[in-house]
Amino acid sequence: MLPGLVVPPAGLPQVQRGDLCAIALVGNRAPVAIGVAAMSTAEMLTSGLKGRGFCVLHTYQDHLWRSGGKSSPPSIAPLVLDPLDLSEEKESVQADPALQGDMRHLTLEGEEEEDGEVQQMCGEKSLSEASEDLSVGGLNRDPTDSKTLQEQMDELLQQCFLQALKSRVRKADLPLLTSTLLGSHMFSCCPEGRQLDIKKSSFKKLSQFLQQMQQEHIIQVKELSKGVESIVAVDWKHPRITSFVIPEPSPTSQTIQEGSREQPYHPPDIKSLYCVPASMTLLFQESGHKKGSVLEGGEVRTIIINYAKKNDLVDADNKNLVKLDPVLCDCILEKNEQHTVMKLPWDSLLTRCLEKLQPAHQVTFPGQEPIVKKGKICPIDITLAQRASNKKVTMVRNLEAYGLDPCSVAAVLQQRCQASTTVTPAPGAKESLQVQIQGNQIHHVSWLLLEEYQLPRKYIQGLEKAPKPGKKK
Repeated sequence: MLPGLVVPPAGLPQVQRGDLCAIALVGNRAPVAIGVAAMSTAEMLTSGLKGRGFCVLHTYQDHLWRSGGKSSPPSIAPLVLDPLDLSEEKESVQADPALQGDMRHLTLEGEEEEDGEVQQMCGEKSLSEASEDLSVGGLNRDPTDSKTLQEQMDELLQQCFLQALKSRVRKADLPLLTSTLLGSHMFSCCPEGRQLDIKKSSFKKLSQFLQQMQQEHIIQVKELSKGVESIVAVDWKHPRITSFVIPEPSPTSQTIQEGSREQPYHPPDIKSLYCVPASMTLLFQESGHKKGSVLEGGEVRTIIINYAKKNDLVDADNKNLVKLDPVLCDCILEKNEQHTVMKLPWDSLLTRCLEKLQPAHQVTFPGQEPIVKKGKICPIDITLAQRASNKKVTMVRNLEAYGLDPCSVAAVLQQRCQASTTVTPAPGAKESLQVQIQGNQIHHVSWLLLEEYQLPRKYIQGLEKAPKPGKKK
């Protein structure tokens, strides 16, 4: 589990999901566990170091250890490296000759043991700490690059800004909230394996960076309401935009995406179904169905048509009408209609039949078996609440039904919205969580669900409460 994982100032080693990792205690490079990363370094950081980080294969004092020589881990001092050799050493971190291979070295906090094998390290730096100068916002920098960390972050910031304007923002999007530019556009333009962190740039704040871009006449920013800035104009003919070349994904990045990294989210296929109740078993038993049978709408239609034809219920004078026999009367008519309604049009008959059936639904996630549940699928519910402090918070519920992890969604929204997020139990729902984001962030939630996750709008309710451009959030 990730709580307890030590994050040095330089950031964690860069690992991808599925990478083999050696896990050690602070002060001793000898691994105490070997496992496979359950998420990438970027995902670990965005999750707030919560949840399962590694699937452990072997640990000190487990059954495999007991079947061997039962030796204690050796004491291997932390590396003290020449700065020029850091990048090379960091790429080939090894804890012991017996543990050769592609392993990333991760460090856990540890208590001092009685035999003195594990001690809190002081004085000497660990490998991750020693390589602080080779990390930018939790990502590796090119050791051959002579630019400072701040200069590299400035370049990354401007690259994401220009790419967002050239490839994502359109004139119809204006006026565009500056927070939306950052959360929904610039972050999406960040190259694979890198992390955009404005605080580590020379600008420190988005508003200062955008002010600089306005001074260069690339954009025009206005405060349309108190405390809320929006981009109201973009000069798409500006030389910096026209000359900017959108970088192509590196082969390494593409390999990672196709290989060990988590696959992008794909929305499930959702199908409405109908369940046969006890009151309608007589109508469906001729077709081999019984109480609780689950049918698609097309199957219900076929069964009703076949039943009417088989029992000679189609009106001879008007083929659009169906005579109601005692079974149909009991199944679809109300009590006050039993002696007054003798025939029904086909569309009315089918509609009434579907209404009398119990709703159900089938959810099929890519590569998985279909899941059938009774009742209609609950839409993702987005609500806006106002706290006692007069501050607004955005609540998002029912993400799990669509295969979305609330903790992962909260981590993404925290970065996109630049606002605090929390995940709490959803009131009145067993084993369900809700995401809470500070402020009116419905616009960001909408973009994430509709544009990035490609969920159909009919499965999301509350989008109409999104703030309009110029309104205070």
